[in-house]
Amino acid sequence: MAAISQSGFSQSGFSQSDHPRSDDSEADRPLEGSVRLDLYRTMVLIRTYEERIRQEYHADKTPGFDIGAGKIPGEMHLAAGQEPVAAGVCPHLRPSDALTATHRPHHLAIAHGVDLARMTAEIFGREGGLGHGRGGHMHLFDPAVHFSCSGIIAEGLPPALGQAFAFRQRGTDSVAVAVTGEGAANQGAFHESLNLAALWKLPVVFVVEDNDWGISVDRGASTAVADNSPRAAANAMPGVRIEDNDVEAVYRAARQAVERARAGEGPSLIEVHTLRLWGHFEGDPQTYRSDLETVEERDPIPRYRRLLLEAGVLDEASAERIAADAAAEVDRAVEFALASPEPDPATASAYVFA
Repeated sequence: MAAISQSGFSQSGFSQSDHPRSDDSEADRPLEGSVRLDLYRTMVLIRTYEERIRQEYHADKTPGFDIGAGKIPGEMHLAAGQEPVAAGVCPHLRPSDALTATHRPHHLAIAHGVDLARMTAEIFGREGGLGHGRGGHMHLFDPAVHFSCSGIIAEGLPPALGQAFAFRQRGTDSVAVAVTGEGAANQGAFHESLNLAALWKLPVVFVVEDNDWGISVDRGASTAVADNSPRAAANAMPGVRIEDNDVEAVYRAARQAVERARAGEGPSLIEVHTLRLWGHFEGDPQTYRSDLETVEERDPIPRYRRLLLEAGVLDEASAERIAADAAAEVDRAVEFALASPEPDPATASAYVFA
């Protein structure tokens, strides 16, 4: 079990005073086997997807790396290592719930049910994409599941508040989840959003992905506090920090945070100490990183795989089937993207407000 620091949370999530429906002994009981398999299956699909996008991205950028060349031109930010955040949070959400993500969005989009084929087409800049190829990988929008993301730091928090406010005004129990990075926790939009969400008691959950690096800056060189969970208490909401990239601890904390929001009890904050397995962007030499020697041993997927094998929840044959199913699903998405036409230059002004 991961170490958890908290302000208003118990080991299983929220304290009894914050959320009387919670059970303080819950953290001592393993999750159901079917839930654990689903968590693993989601993480494997995400990693398989990111590895394939990485392969396609670099395929025609050789012999010298040219960021503007190839089938997928421009920057590419991949989330390998951060799968536990998406896999742990998103099972508690419905398609009617909103999720806003960062410039590193694929893991969250996949876990929240964004159309994989259309998302892939968007990444390739094709007409069949979510935004008809106009947005690219940092600007994915899928109204069917209320998903959006942006390349602007901390930009997703205010829109999440707006959606949470709209849900409440309509009398629904839908919630909004705003995911951001630890670097964004120093932005004005972060603090303003926490304050307003608490003031209006909005049904929103803030999730901070702390992967230790704000581009090339160590978090210790940019942030005065050791973690961001105490900042929740400063805004009259419970907060928790989950160590060790523990997908099951994320799942438990997110379940209770979402339940709390649905019940009209207001916002909460979850920070996950996660891992950026690869560079800030593809092509990043990472010469600034002091932790590269330990990155592979901290990879959450083989670690979780070993845990499930030892627990008897997973066997080698099932693991192979899960990997094969993920590969087949990703293959179909890439095939759809490559078969989709590139946008006609004559339609450059389409879908743009004038």
